Amino acid sequence: MIRESVSTMAKWLNDADIINISEDTSIAGVCTDTRNILPGSLFIPIVGERFNGHDFVKQAIDRGAKAALWSTKEADAPEDLPLIFVEDTIEALQQLAKHYLRTIGAKVIAVTGSNGKTTTKDMMAAVCETLWKVQKTQGNFNNHIGMPLTILALQKDTEAVILEMGMSGFGEIELLSQIAEPDAAIITNIGESHLQDLGSRENIAKAKMEIAKGLKDGAPLVFHGDEPLLTPLTEQSPHPLLTFGHRDTNRYFPQEIVHEPNGTRFNVGGNEIGSYFITVLGAHNVLNAIAVIATARWFGIEDHKINLGFQSVQMTGMRLEQLSGADGVTIINDAYNASPTSVKAALELVQDMKGHQNKYVVLGDMLELGEAEEMFHFDTGAMIDPAAITGVFTYGTLSEHIQKGALRRFEEERAMHFSDKPALISHLKSVLKSDDLVLIKGSRGMKLEEVAEALL
Repeated sequence: MIRESVSTMAKWLNDADIINISEDTSIAGVCTDTRNILPGSLFIPIVGERFNGHDFVKQAIDRGAKAALWSTKEADAPEDLPLIFVEDTIEALQQLAKHYLRTIGAKVIAVTGSNGKTTTKDMMAAVCETLWKVQKTQGNFNNHIGMPLTILALQKDTEAVILEMGMSGFGEIELLSQIAEPDAAIITNIGESHLQDLGSRENIAKAKMEIAKGLKDGAPLVFHGDEPLLTPLTEQSPHPLLTFGHRDTNRYFPQEIVHEPNGTRFNVGGNEIGSYFITVLGAHNVLNAIAVIATARWFGIEDHKINLGFQSVQMTGMRLEQLSGADGVTIINDAYNASPTSVKAALELVQDMKGHQNKYVVLGDMLELGEAEEMFHFDTGAMIDPAAITGVFTYGTLSEHIQKGALRRFEEERAMHFSDKPALISHLKSVLKSDDLVLIKGSRGMKLEEVAEALL
């Protein structure tokens, strides 16, 4: 984590004024929550819609923080506490992260996309770990506060950092990219997430392309070459372009994908051909892996190291997480998030999986889809194949439209909607038998992992 003198931090913060603390005092770490104060750290008070961190500055100092930031926009600064004065505490957090990352000198690989960015981040980190000391974004610390906190928690001897970049509107990824100044950037795909905020997939593509704004000179942009919305946005790019996708017009594309019980085997065509195995399910994750392969090769990582990394990857939970349920039932817990694109990919995976007596899907609401949300849900239900899926069970207000779409091809007893989660769980327990498989997927707000946990 960051260890710097007060004078260095003040310099990074535009020669900020300080009171009640010596300039040569060393600060170790930063905190934004008084419940998790690190002794000797810098407390950064965040101002939110319903709270003001400045109200807790004294408490933070009492609990062991060595100093705190204080916004000049806030009145009544305590005259007896060790403070560093800044105009905006969130911007100060971001500036500290930018300068600290420069002092470390680690390679920075940035990842964004509508779907698959966390999986890609996890695989990229595992591959880089075959050569370097690596740290990566933890959990959902991928926004304008979380990413700077991730950077400031890096150890000084970190050699590579994999940063996930999320957004909900224009300008957010540009800010993150300018902070991180990546040595490579990956755009996994363009989906429907955040249509509610951005209005169209075209706007989502433009927002994701902001990841190139902070790219170092000569750093590559790795992106989904099958996506027609990205191609025109990259035509004038000064950066090397590495494309991946299903079409053989891409620099890297998959061949001979084979689904196995514990992962996926595939070859990669293009300028060079290699054979790989990932301990992750799904053809869509093959494309995520190929984005990692393209980036790894750019940095000179050899194929045997890439495969070694794929074998050791530690995936973030609730993303196509294969679990063993009661009585031999296989559970695929994909409850972290959902969009039409990711649900389609998960359905295709389940429909293609062999060795199960019956296959069921539990689908919850897909949120943040804007005005066309009902149509997206209906179309998702309509695409489910009754020859491959035994039953469709939906939960949530919007997911009732998934059921209505499924009823276009399913009998009523095979496509059921539940407004009560305990009732859904009870029904699942009554129908699931040994060797059955159930996919559980929905947006984060639906908390469908509770269904998966009940079936363990």
